[in-house]
Amino acid sequence: MNVAEAAKKIEGILMAARSSVEREIQGGYASDLLSDVMGNSREGDIWVTMQKHVNVVAVAQLNNLAAIVLVNGRTPESDTAVRAEEIGIPIISTPLQAFDVIGILYSLGIRGRRTV
Repeated sequence: MNVAEAAKKIEGILMAARSSVEREIQGGYASDLLSDVMGNSREGDIWVTMQKHVNVVAVAQLNNLAAIVLVNGRTPESDTAVRAEEIGIPIISTPLQAFDVIGILYSLGIRGRRTV
């Protein structure tokens, strides 16, 4: 499944990097703690979070994540969207809660990937 397909399924709106939405999702990760995401997410993961500041883009770039999903109707701060656009990391905003987003993604076959 690619980022564009996943965005539709979670009622998401693409907020940045629309040119990168054909990227295939390899797995999923959910956390609001940036150090946790840096240490445990894997390349190609779609990341579910409530964090909307520019540092999320740096973390997504570091681990080469497929996309960032902002839950509960959050939208990226302006500098976050600009930076995501520059480096091609899609940001999706959804009105859904994290629990529901993760459940939908799981039902679509996107799984977390053990790091140990």
